[in-house]
Amino acid sequence: MLGKSLKEAEKILKESGLEAVYEIESNEIDKETTFIKEQTPKAGIKVNKGSKIYLK
Repeated sequence: MLGKSLKEAEKILKESGLEAVYEIESNEIDKETTFIKEQTPKAGIKVNKGSKIYLK
């Protein structure tokens, strides 16, 4: 998800049966212009459907 907008990442995760959790210090997040710099768990790690993916 690194480098993708929050909107793109949210769509991809939802389609994969995963939940996006935003760890961003802002009350006003623009999902189209805010880009992901870090995610947990990291890309490539297998997770179960319904798992939370933390995005910064």
